[in-house]
Amino acid sequence: MPGRVLAFDLGAESGRGVVGEWDGQQLRLHVVHRFPNGPVRLPDGLYWDALLLFGEIKVGLRKAREQSGSLDSVGVDTWGVDFALLGRTDELLGNPRHYRDPHTEGIFDYAFARVSREEVFHATGIQFMRINTLFQLLALRKNRSPLLEAAQSMLMMGDLFHFWLSGRKTVELTNASTTQMYDPVARDWARPLLEKLDLPTRILLPLTPPGTVLGNLLPHVAEETGCTHLRVVAPATHDTASAVVAVPGQGEDWCYISSGTWSLVGVEIAQPIIDARTLGYNCTNEIGYGHRVRLLKNVMGLWLVQECRRSWERAGHSYTYDDLTYLAESAPSGTAFIDPDDPSFLLPVSMPSAIAEYCRRTGQPVPDTPGAFVRVCLESLALKYRWVVERLEEILGRRINTIHIVGGGSQNRLLNQLTADCCQRLVLAGPVEATSIGNVLVQMIGLGWLSHLEDARAIVRQSFAPELFEPRDDAAWDEAYARFVQMLKQHAH
Repeated sequence: MPGRVLAFDLGAESGRGVVGEWDGQQLRLHVVHRFPNGPVRLPDGLYWDALLLFGEIKVGLRKAREQSGSLDSVGVDTWGVDFALLGRTDELLGNPRHYRDPHTEGIFDYAFARVSREEVFHATGIQFMRINTLFQLLALRKNRSPLLEAAQSMLMMGDLFHFWLSGRKTVELTNASTTQMYDPVARDWARPLLEKLDLPTRILLPLTPPGTVLGNLLPHVAEETGCTHLRVVAPATHDTASAVVAVPGQGEDWCYISSGTWSLVGVEIAQPIIDARTLGYNCTNEIGYGHRVRLLKNVMGLWLVQECRRSWERAGHSYTYDDLTYLAESAPSGTAFIDPDDPSFLLPVSMPSAIAEYCRRTGQPVPDTPGAFVRVCLESLALKYRWVVERLEEILGRRINTIHIVGGGSQNRLLNQLTADCCQRLVLAGPVEATSIGNVLVQMIGLGWLSHLEDARAIVRQSFAPELFEPRDDAAWDEAYARFVQMLKQHAH
């Protein structure tokens, strides 16, 4: 059934509105609106500008109608863990906090004094990161925020925009599963855990599966944008869940890396694996489309390069990402490595300074040029990917032969080749717009145009050809990996 759907994909750096045009055989994408996104620093911390973002969504709706004509539906995906609190009359209670806000520093000690780490993991199956919704709410409780007392409901960021578009309050499942407040075995909120932590369970709304038709655009939104009779369909609202829908994998011997600001390295499995080993490796069991489990691990990703670039720009040296990749290609290899997930890289004042300090602390040469810094970042990512893939193989008891890299980071051909070489596995890169594609495909399933996830992945394979990166035999990578693993052991945080 031919038609057009509009996907909004909001990332930590930028957002875009993308029209997916389906002719019954192939899917084509048209970007109709791009806009910046990022934290707003106020005296008391970091926040998102939710009203500005909603304004950009309405601009995108208007542009999509003007450029593409009639639309059948719209859906929004966003980053995970961040949320909005609504009051008694559904008013927004304050600006949603940014996950990098420092108010969660030290929150693990506060939490584990009340409930053990093991009990939290057993109830949720989610990796421990202080940015998780659970710990953000605990930080509000610890700081005696009046917002928790006033809040009547909690919406994840995608849910907030769907509420403002359709008037229907729901919490979509895939993003709810990132909160560390969802029980993937019981398939419901982990209420007993939350009650033990003295968090208000009244704010928890019923969970909605991806592909749910939420209703039509509210009349005032339709009038403002000119989009009449437009349905609002919840995609997989967590951007990684949408991206994984668009991974063109076949069989069971593949894993994915959803590559961008963060790198999400994982596999799809039928049931969550919640045991001592997944806890020890700090792996996570998030929920994807069709209640498939995304067993994965977060790696810090291209945030390392993004923040280096920002630091150099502040110092008056402007580089494009292509410039930096070119410089990294000619920089020497194997000089120094970092653990991308070291806490010092989460929100540094200066990323190059943080990397230099890490190298000094671990007794390694300090990079001295932009190309050398970026080379250290990219090689360290490839090494961490190998470490995670080997851990996943250990947990699953089977070999992973192919790595699918999707998302914006799949455009970094140097990182793709380093990953193939380091991991000694075939790398298939693309599609670049995986998150938007997955968003569009789940809307198409919700509208009844497609029946199954397999249908959606077949469309990806016939519409978007991946780029192949074959591993080159290089014994130096094994030596580098041995050094990297030893460094992780010696400087574990």
